[in-house]
Amino acid sequence: MKIENPNPIQWQFSERAQGLQSSFIREILKITQRPEIISFAGGLPSPATFPVERMKAAYDKVLSETGKVALQYGPTDGYAPLREWIAHSLSTAGTKILPEQILMVSGSQQALDLIGKVLIDEGSRVLVETPSYLGALQAFSVYRPEFASVATDDDGLVPSSIEGVAKGARLLYSLPNFQNPTGRSLSLARRQELVETCARIKLPLIEDDPYGALSYSGEPMPKMVAMNPDGVIYMGSFSKVLTPGIRLGYVCAPLPLVRRLELAKQAADLHTAQLTQMVVHEVVKDGFLDEHIPTIRTLYGNQCRAMLDAMAEHFPAGVTWTRPEGGMFIWVTLPKQIDAMKLLDTAIAARVAFVPGAPFYANEGETNTLRLSFVTVPPERIREGIAILGKLIAAML
Repeated sequence: MKIENPNPIQWQFSERAQGLQSSFIREILKITQRPEIISFAGGLPSPATFPVERMKAAYDKVLSETGKVALQYGPTDGYAPLREWIAHSLSTAGTKILPEQILMVSGSQQALDLIGKVLIDEGSRVLVETPSYLGALQAFSVYRPEFASVATDDDGLVPSSIEGVAKGARLLYSLPNFQNPTGRSLSLARRQELVETCARIKLPLIEDDPYGALSYSGEPMPKMVAMNPDGVIYMGSFSKVLTPGIRLGYVCAPLPLVRRLELAKQAADLHTAQLTQMVVHEVVKDGFLDEHIPTIRTLYGNQCRAMLDAMAEHFPAGVTWTRPEGGMFIWVTLPKQIDAMKLLDTAIAARVAFVPGAPFYANEGETNTLRLSFVTVPPERIREGIAILGKLIAAML
């Protein structure tokens, strides 16, 4: 029987809860679910790359052979064989990564949350790129840091700019490979300078690397964690190379820190799904990714070129953009007088969507910027959507 209550509860939310904000991208995605919309908005990998049959076979094998183990609770740090595989994949001739340094997490977003819990107090200074990944800004914001923006240029983060804003900072968050949202990558020289600078001033450096394997040339850049495993926190994910639906990522960190992250994870969700980890290990253990990732690179590379060619043809003078060599995104800078939020309204009316750039800035956003994603749109639709967008931009000049 339903109780009639004339005086419903007036919820008293915590100050932290009152400060929570929705992801602007997630709100746009609600609109772009309509099939008539040509969406360059989502940061979603292409479903055409999902190895459905391979995953199905792995689930069948794991459940048939070790089902009772797979369906049981597991250790907080994760499934040992998968952690060993990850440690081996991160190790180099000069740097050995231990399985004990690996913590499995429920997607990279959980890693960001755990790092925030362990390293950030209210008012702590956190250094971020300009612009930076919106999901990281959202995750860290829960802990009320003071964001300080690190300078960037056409080649990404500028290491020489760090010391001017680093005093008292708890960490520097970076995406060195095909960055979300700009598609930029750090050169080897800048990586070395960044690692050396952070080590010298004792600043923890986060290397978030969901896109590193997606180099169109097939030659990924060296990982910064291999340059200084005692000072770099590496974040990896299976979302972009297998499927995001499994929600499986990992952190590689120095032992004192990884233990604290493990304790924070215990309090959050006890452990990441044992079944998922065992299935992923079954998929990757025999070299499947070496066969699979090149097909993703080829698909994304072709669609990236289709978008770049269409932009060169249809975008008016005064518009500039990045030319990524991997990953999923192109960053567009419009003439100063054009507000990308206003452009979005007209674009959606014309059945095209993108993400305005301002939400990617921790502090003062540049309103004349936007992010385009090309990986879920076939080339003919890319050309159609970019032609429409070019006309809309020209009309606002």
